Amino acid sequence: MADAPHIPDEAETRARWGSFAWNEKNAEKAREILSRYPAGREQSASIPFLDLAQRQVGEETNTRGWLPVPVIEFVAREIGVAYIRVFEVATFYTMFNLAPVGRYHVQVCGTTPCMLRGSDDVLAACKNRGLAKGKTTPDGLFTLTEVECLGTCANAPMVQINDDNFEDLDYDKTVAILDALARGETPKPGPQIERQASAPEGGPTSLQAMVTENHDYRGEWGSAA
Repeated sequence: MADAPHIPDEAETRARWGSFAWNEKNAEKAREILSRYPAGREQSASIPFLDLAQRQVGEETNTRGWLPVPVIEFVAREIGVAYIRVFEVATFYTMFNLAPVGRYHVQVCGTTPCMLRGSDDVLAACKNRGLAKGKTTPDGLFTLTEVECLGTCANAPMVQINDDNFEDLDYDKTVAILDALARGETPKPGPQIERQASAPEGGPTSLQAMVTENHDYRGEWGSAA
């Protein structure tokens, strides 16, 4: 694959991450996670442990984080299962990065609804900002990945950047978000046009009183009948 990310060689990876262990904060969090599952079901903690480990790697590298093999081995030991049982989870879910990424992982949805609504313009904005699929920019800020549906089809096109979705994008809005992140700012996530969540553009057209309160329509509907 032309846009496949580069994974450091094993010697380099083990030299850097072979002694990985939870930091104090995450050790406490790991204990709390394990307490959710009965004895003998520790493997159920695979996903939250991998996420916690990836975030710790991110904190230590000032990036979004990834899962070097020694870190996955550590997670396997923590929950008492064979390495392959955790590795198969890490390779199944695209939320886990198996190669280093930048501080901001820009995941552009290229599935049909986003494609029809302009994901090509979003990718063009990323390209003209210096991002290339499967690569990290030289300054270490951005890694670009094209992904399948992220579940925000009504507000297409969209991208997920780290934990946030940015929706209703076009070329200029995408550039503005990337520029804001590069300046160290926090752009507003969610719709980038005037709409509430996935309501119609311009605001809700029905149940409008529910916008600001839990309005009880039953009396009004009864009188109308």
